[in-house]
Amino acid sequence: MKYNFVVFLFQLMSLNIFREITPLSQNDVFVILDSFSNGFDYPIHSHPEYELNLVMGVSGVRLVGDSTERFNEYDLVLLGPYLYHKWTGEEYEGDKLKKYRVITIQFSLDLFEGPMFQKQRFYRIKAMLDNSIRGIRFEGDVFKEAMKKIINLTRERGFANVLEFFELLDLLAGSTQIRYLASEGFTPATLRWESKRIQQAYNYIINNFAETKFKLNDVAALINMSESAFSHFFRKYTNKSFTEFLTDVRIGHTCKLLLSTDETISQIAYKSGFNNIANFNRLFKKNKGCTPIEYRQQHREKTKYEWQEEINMWQFLPPNSKNLDMVGPAINTTKVTHI
Repeated sequence: MKYNFVVFLFQLMSLNIFREITPLSQNDVFVILDSFSNGFDYPIHSHPEYELNLVMGVSGVRLVGDSTERFNEYDLVLLGPYLYHKWTGEEYEGDKLKKYRVITIQFSLDLFEGPMFQKQRFYRIKAMLDNSIRGIRFEGDVFKEAMKKIINLTRERGFANVLEFFELLDLLAGSTQIRYLASEGFTPATLRWESKRIQQAYNYIINNFAETKFKLNDVAALINMSESAFSHFFRKYTNKSFTEFLTDVRIGHTCKLLLSTDETISQIAYKSGFNNIANFNRLFKKNKGCTPIEYRQQHREKTKYEWQEEINMWQFLPPNSKNLDMVGPAINTTKVTHI
């Protein structure tokens, strides 16, 4: 079996986040990894592929970007390319290992780039994939239906798997029972909005939030609205005031820099659009429940990892590694199916 190991080095030299080497090959539509009670011992990591992750039968804590929250028994999340993530499960009840199952589907960044996928029928799937840059959690009835389809995909049925995969994505793309996980600033890429005006405003904020003198009037003037009218308009679409939204974007960007660089707190604050350190520390603690230093320390602990002892050997490439010749496939306890 030949694996196509795609490794992007342009970020690898500076990040403390591991880069996962996925088993996806050029001939695959997708790969599905199916594991039973196989542990959550991997570090915070990222990869260039999309990932749909289903957890069944165990509770724990999920980290996606700058979002850290509990999940209970069942969890279904779509992750966009390069988005940092890690699940930690409470695997034991007393001394007894729980019976749980994790099914992961990975597919390529360019899977939907062909001419056929530019047709209108695929629009909402492509929009969902664009928005997955923040991580999307699926809930309610759509979760139950999607879980059945994902379990079905673990059985090799030839082309039927491909058809069901597209049906699964269409089902998820049509759902309103979703929640975005990472904040806008952690992955500063623009979401798709139906309103052209809010799209224009959103794009402008994402591209300019690091300017310390950035103000509401800058965006209002851009779309030819008064400050008052824009404030009402913006809250209608985002459920946040402009100031709350801008602060969230800046804090999210701060979290990414705290995880991925060794820059000082003041350097990071300035790069994120804050010009007052005391105010930055106050807003950060209010938003995240801890100081920037505490945040960095807590999450850096989750990047410590004995990668040579990984059960799925060579799955994670250590930061700052220059020797890629060692990367290769390995036998592991997770069933990997190439579709």
